Amino acid sequence: MLKIKKGDRVPLYYQLMDIIIEEINSGKYKEKDKLPSERELCEIYDISRATVRQTIQELEKAGYIYKQHGKGTFVSPERFKQNLLKFYSFTEEMKKLGKIPSSKVIAFEIIESNEKIAKKMKMTAGKKVYKFTRLRLADSKPMMLETSYIPYDRFKGISKNDLEQKAMYDIFTERYNVFFSRAEEIFQAVLTREDEAKFLENQPDSPSMMIERITYEEDMVIEYTVGIARGDRFKYCVILEK
Repeated sequence: MLKIKKGDRVPLYYQLMDIIIEEINSGKYKEKDKLPSERELCEIYDISRATVRQTIQELEKAGYIYKQHGKGTFVSPERFKQNLLKFYSFTEEMKKLGKIPSSKVIAFEIIESNEKIAKKMKMTAGKKVYKFTRLRLADSKPMMLETSYIPYDRFKGISKNDLEQKAMYDIFTERYNVFFSRAEEIFQAVLTREDEAKFLENQPDSPSMMIERITYEEDMVIEYTVGIARGDRFKYCVILEK
């Protein structure tokens, strides 16, 4: 067991933080595992309750742990960091992190675009589009729920099975020779609806991030997607350079 060095220049609360983070990273404490109570941590490391409380506060701020009132302190689910300054796909980002990505198609249909969808996709209302909803998973854990609209005329022949077997963007490039020119994304913090929570294996009204994406091939919109990402599994990064 790692020990706290009381004569060290490093503050005691910071040493305890390092110890707990190391234990989380090593797998001693896994996702959603309960940590020892404040009293137990005081006894284990022979430190004051004030020091332990400061440690818990800092770990919670940093996203390593979360509290449940009356139940204790638990290890947070792993959060995936997404860089927003480059074009990305869920599948490729999960692979980079050593995760196994997969998709489950919950709904798939061909519809006539209404006024709202047509406006988003810069097309005439009534034009045919594919509409499908996918549950995106990493290592079989639900991460995002996405509903996508793509123009029927541009992607004739896409099936539900295709979308479950292969990444959508790979289908676009390999079968339809798509060239992605740009994508626009809008982020909004929302509460998870009950129907979304069921698929995401989360609690209704828990924090989540709604992401609207519009993807272009030259001036043509080839994808409009609205996704709900679990707030406890993602964090987004923007680097501002002068």
